Amino acid sequence: MRLVNIKDPGEQVSFREAVLRGLGRGQGLFFPDRFETLSDVPNLLRLPFVPRSAAVLQHLLGDEIDAATIERMVVAAFDFPISAPALDDRVHALELFHGPSLAFKDFGARFMARCLAEFRDGGPMTILTATSGDTGAAVAHAYFGQPGIQVVILYPKGRISPLQEKLFCTLGGNVRTIAVDADFDTCQQLVKQSFEDDELKGGLGLNSANSINIARLLAQVCYYFEACAAVDEVERMVLSVPSGNFGNVTAGLIARRIGLPYKRIIAATNVNDTVPRFLASGRWDPNPTIETITNAMDISLPNNFPRVLELGQRHGVPLQSLLSAQALDDEETRAAMRTLHQRGYLADPHSALAWAALDRSLEADEEGVFLCTAHPAKFMEVIEETLGIELPLPPELEAVRNRAVLSQTISGNFGALKRELTAVC
Repeated sequence: MRLVNIKDPGEQVSFREAVLRGLGRGQGLFFPDRFETLSDVPNLLRLPFVPRSAAVLQHLLGDEIDAATIERMVVAAFDFPISAPALDDRVHALELFHGPSLAFKDFGARFMARCLAEFRDGGPMTILTATSGDTGAAVAHAYFGQPGIQVVILYPKGRISPLQEKLFCTLGGNVRTIAVDADFDTCQQLVKQSFEDDELKGGLGLNSANSINIARLLAQVCYYFEACAAVDEVERMVLSVPSGNFGNVTAGLIARRIGLPYKRIIAATNVNDTVPRFLASGRWDPNPTIETITNAMDISLPNNFPRVLELGQRHGVPLQSLLSAQALDDEETRAAMRTLHQRGYLADPHSALAWAALDRSLEADEEGVFLCTAHPAKFMEVIEETLGIELPLPPELEAVRNRAVLSQTISGNFGALKRELTAVC
């Protein structure tokens, strides 16, 4: 598999190099230079999730990693359930939150960890990543206790739920957490600046576990095949995806490009609506980030959207007819949570928002799947306030509920981050 730096096409690397480096020159994203179409999608959809995922990743990676190794990596990474319960005769919820960090990020983080285990030369490595809530926990748990790897996670102070924070900011050991007194977009920019600093790159062996890393992105392609396996007629299926950094949407579009024949995909955002406005007007005009109850989507500068455009411009994905976007505010999200609860389904705010976007656009001849990206209990405060219920905690959250947060706080200044990284790593 050859990957190209979108910003600097002259820089071409292998999958191994892309995984180990994270970002290319000029903070450019690596992306495959070509995609081959699968020839056996109907048969793939009949397989169980793990062997199907191994086959999809083998197809994407080509001969760079042998089939037996990929299968072993997938078995180790995807060692938790995935389910797609039906809400009614036309709508399914794709539940992606049954892993150790209770969010969809477990798929990508754990597969990337297996990739690094295969590719590392044994030298020191620092995983530097930014999180708007769920990535941090997935990365922390994927790399916790691994010898030779330091993990540093940046997150916007006061802008993630308390239980999200407890899930990854209480581990200690090789996991360092830094609360940045700024928004998530600033956290992302600090990560990118770090990769442009030769002193940090060389001294710390920097890598990133955000969805800018191609390993995470390709792993997410796999569960779109599970979504399609849940419906009767794939060609009638509409996907609705809660969208912040647009890695999930990018993965869904890659699945379409390699042959998954779903009908269309909806990017469901909150009021941080840079992409919906861009798709409507053609103008890229980010606004200041607004805090919402769907905090994992409080992103005005989505890192992965250049990959979405690349799929349209270079790889022939018909974005105009395939991709739409809807933005919902907090009250609309709370209303969706109430409606779903009345119908017997408990959803976190992000998943409820995706359902609402699907519900308002699903046509009579279509089937729909909305992605449920986080366990409801991670947003206990919002759910209990909105629904007037007491929510029991799963064991993963009960275990950390009363632990002390170990984070350091810094300003949103690169100098402050560099000093912290130099001191702790």
